[in-house]
Amino acid sequence: MANETNTTQDAVSSQVATDTIRKYLTFLSDGLYFGIDTSYVTEIIINHKITFLPMVPYYVQGIINLRGQIIPIVDMRLRMGKTACESEDGTNCIIVLNIDTIMIGILVDAVRQVLDIDTSKISPPTANNHEELVCGMMTLADGTTMLVLDQAALSQS
Repeated sequence: MANETNTTQDAVSSQVATDTIRKYLTFLSDGLYFGIDTSYVTEIIINHKITFLPMVPYYVQGIINLRGQIIPIVDMRLRMGKTACESEDGTNCIIVLNIDTIMIGILVDAVRQVLDIDTSKISPPTANNHEELVCGMMTLADGTTMLVLDQAALSQS
């Protein structure tokens, strides 16, 4: 009977542990390390031609036509108030996101890797930090601080 109880408790503990583990795609933008839940990531494309659009917010680089779907591209650097994203070799990296059926692409410096993140260890941003695109942060095993991208704020911009 005691052995059966321990097995049930282990199963419940295991289920709780897997409920807080989520996969995050990590990327760099202006030297900052970001992560976004992979459930929002549709695909990653490299060196895709961005078509300029007039009369859009300064941080919208333009649009791309991805298999017949028009997707606006937001330059993460410009969105954070930094200089535009420019690569030395002319390539760019776009992460295509699907946020509540809104397709949006973010132009980033580099995509790193997918990590299993324990969401219970993500801290909310500090009270005096008013970064509108960050909904949390955490220190990774290698000591790097990862900022969690607020996809809802991104889709409303």
